[in-house]
Amino acid sequence: MYGMVNKAIEDMVGMHFGAEKWEQIKLRAGVDVEVFMSNEGYPDEVTYQLVAAASEVLQLPADDILVAFGEHWVLHTAQEGYGGLMRAAGRTLPEFLGNLPNFHSRVSMIFPQLEPPRFECRDITANALKLHYFTHRPGLASFVVGLMQGLGKLFRTPVTVRLLEARENGADHDVFAVTWVPAAP
Repeated sequence: MYGMVNKAIEDMVGMHFGAEKWEQIKLRAGVDVEVFMSNEGYPDEVTYQLVAAASEVLQLPADDILVAFGEHWVLHTAQEGYGGLMRAAGRTLPEFLGNLPNFHSRVSMIFPQLEPPRFECRDITANALKLHYFTHRPGLASFVVGLMQGLGKLFRTPVTVRLLEARENGADHDVFAVTWVPAAP
């Protein structure tokens, strides 16, 4: 993963728990990187180790950390890193979700070594859809829940996300039910 991901974890921990906790997390994870470079690649294992160590140090379930990280990613990291692309992808939650399948294609132009997930929106109605999430990286369903919750906050649209099918339970990809309160006309 790009250093931007690990730097975002550092930012989230620092914002909510302080720099000292971040140093404890890095020590527990066995990560001796002083500064993560946003455009540099790091092994995926580094990110997984940081999340596992954060779970231990902060005494929170890893899934809770991933949900919080998903929200942080949308509300902070993505806004700073590629806010223009975020704004261009839609002015409302439904519009953004409709454009989500193409979003990583655009981000890949900025980060050429990116190995992004793939999203497909199916069974779309006025206030719901099924989000299909395809990735080679295991264990990130809670991160996607956080992404959707963050998008709901970004667009000031109450959203509910429920995992319907999970890779960890034998499905070939994760499927989420995403519902929202339609905007008033």
